[in-house]
Amino acid sequence: MGTDAWADLADHFVDDAYASAKGLVRTYVLHQQLLAHLPPPPGTVLDVGGGAGHQSFPLARAGYEVTLLDPSEAMLDRARVRLDRLPDDARRRVTLVRADGADADAAVQGRRFDAVLCHGVLGYLDRPEPVLDQLCRCCAEGGVVSLMVGNAHAAAVRPALERRWEDALAAFDATEEIGVLGVRTRADTVEDLGAQLRDRGVELVEWYGVWLFVDWLDLGGCAVDPSDTRQVAAAAEVELEAGRRDPYRQLSRIVHLVARKGSS
Repeated sequence: MGTDAWADLADHFVDDAYASAKGLVRTYVLHQQLLAHLPPPPGTVLDVGGGAGHQSFPLARAGYEVTLLDPSEAMLDRARVRLDRLPDDARRRVTLVRADGADADAAVQGRRFDAVLCHGVLGYLDRPEPVLDQLCRCCAEGGVVSLMVGNAHAAAVRPALERRWEDALAAFDATEEIGVLGVRTRADTVEDLGAQLRDRGVELVEWYGVWLFVDWLDLGGCAVDPSDTRQVAAAAEVELEAGRRDPYRQLSRIVHLVARKGSS
């Protein structure tokens, strides 16, 4: 499968990004937004580029059958460690598959899923279209496709809050930036991704912001302490509400799109 591009980033991604207050809020908010659209368990979920299972393992705990697909053996190793911490019944509902998202259909042997997740993946791809094809193909009729991507409409927020004024000015018309992991990422618009999904027979149902205020606090040097569970929980509830209201969701640096596949 070639060089594992995430081998040197896996520890930072799991131990730092997801363990931060922003990571905890992101996981909670996405989970709540997903539950509003998923069929009740038991249902089947394919998590493409699912990493260490932060988003899909809570769904396994809730009773869903989860297939986590990722091209990185380093990330799957971290997923195995976290999988061992799940209760026995939830652990039995999880299958790990090493494969690229562009080969998802073959990797799952043509199986169709009630929900297909792809969170924080498309922005790392030079050409997201092959993976979008696979996501929509792997989704069952009436099923949900869930995407989390950078918000191109809010690209100037981060450099402005870091007082990088020239970068902020350029970001109004930019679609790429160097993300928090030091890797170049691309942002998308809800309008463009919605159109691409529609072309593949999947209709956008709703879109949300994921975090806004915790991001601004973090960039401003006033981050929420992840060990302060009351603060994190309170912030998560505020972010959940902001994520479904305008203008707040429009200003969120990342957005969550939920779409549903029609009948062929």
